[in-house]
Amino acid sequence: MEYTTLGNTGLEVSKLCLGCMNFGSGQPWMINDHEQSHEVIDRALDCGINFLDTANVYSHGESEEIVGEALSGRRDEVVLATKVFGKMADRPNGHGLSRRHILEQVEASLDRLGTDYIDLYQIHRWDDETPITETLSALDTLVNQGKVRYVGASTMPAWKFTKALYESDLNNVERFVSMQAEYNLVDRHEESNVLPACRSEGVGVIPWSPLAGGFLTGKYERGETVTEGRAAGDEFMQKRFTEENWNVLDEVRTVADEKDVTPAQVSLAWLLHKDVVDAPIIGPRTVQHLEESVGALDVSLSDEEVERLEAPKTPVWNPEIGDV
Repeated sequence: MEYTTLGNTGLEVSKLCLGCMNFGSGQPWMINDHEQSHEVIDRALDCGINFLDTANVYSHGESEEIVGEALSGRRDEVVLATKVFGKMADRPNGHGLSRRHILEQVEASLDRLGTDYIDLYQIHRWDDETPITETLSALDTLVNQGKVRYVGASTMPAWKFTKALYESDLNNVERFVSMQAEYNLVDRHEESNVLPACRSEGVGVIPWSPLAGGFLTGKYERGETVTEGRAAGDEFMQKRFTEENWNVLDEVRTVADEKDVTPAQVSLAWLLHKDVVDAPIIGPRTVQHLEESVGALDVSLSDEEVERLEAPKTPVWNPEIGDV
């Protein structure tokens, strides 16, 4: 395993982050088995992955519970990240980034994770109903209490993110050290949005959906009707099935064949070659998928190969994507 520091911090993280959204029973495509989830987590740790990311809303807390179970006796080995924002109760103050919701939810997450501190506590989305100064103040309180070590953000327009950084500097409160952004070979819109801001501000980038929901693994084919798995009936996933994206996948497959590796490994290797990226968030459902992803660390791409992979796609920022 290779390691890096998260943004401008001194926090050492593996260059792959284990995403834990698949752990739980919220959707049919999830693992739905605690023991199998534990096997994936255990193997990830054995492979040297020390960075795990979950969220309170993943299977309504079940993912955090599974992670907590798996880390029993091994908590000190990992950098543990979770998120807050989503709806956790069907009542007023049951979601969002108010001081009340954040302070309530961090206690619930700590309990489910079986720990007394969270390494990286992230806002899952921007809350238009709560002043960012209130959110930052609440997060700063958690750092001062020792319940949170670092704070991060996820998925928002660059102008909102830079506003938050400005307010942190102005009010001398904890600053976001990381950004989770959707980023992969067919979803490159963040190159025209938040990634330049992250590079300029020394913010670590933790890309989610690095394989575009499985599209970049090569398991789908042009013209086929998807009837099983996460993509079946998923409107967001169906939007990836464009001719432009198929052309990207064609090049991914060609490069993979030339190197005798898999399309998934080429796609992850492309992200790992980006200097703005710290650790792509992989979401394996099996130990075999995990080991395949780890193999991407051994795949080297030349500048010419990177250009070939990028050539079919021109990054364009779509504000409708950034606000989901």
